[in-house]
Amino acid sequence: LVAGALMGAGDVIAQQLVEQRGLRGHQCPRTLKMMAIGFCFVGPVVGNWYRILDRLIPGNTKVVAVKKMVLDQGGFAPCFLGCFLAVTGAVNGLSVQDNWSKIQQDYMDALMTNYCIWPPVQIANFYFVPLQHRLAVVQCVAIVWNCYLSWKANRM
Repeated sequence: LVAGALMGAGDVIAQQLVEQRGLRGHQCPRTLKMMAIGFCFVGPVVGNWYRILDRLIPGNTKVVAVKKMVLDQGGFAPCFLGCFLAVTGAVNGLSVQDNWSKIQQDYMDALMTNYCIWPPVQIANFYFVPLQHRLAVVQCVAIVWNCYLSWKANRM
């Protein structure tokens, strides 16, 4: 539920502050789609990933936090980002060909932006935050990231 609400908030910010649509130009169906993606995809996938990662690399020392960050950003993030863009394109009704073209257009830029934001956040998250609170912490930080992803994924 938190992931859905924060994905929706990120979309509202994207539409109002980044795209400056105004209240009359706000696309409510787009916000609802982003909320659904957060609720049905982002929350469950990321939440389960953190549980798996904690089993793969137990503990919370600085070295463990760095190892988790490297696995998270080197393995999970690239796959997750590609899947997120694919899911968003499908939810937006893109054909398979158009969706693939959009992913090719947006993926590398989104991944490089990801690497500017997430490694330090994840080291702190894995080192200081208990497992049961990691998804919430990431989703709070991710409100800016969700704004970016919404703008990137919905830009046609």
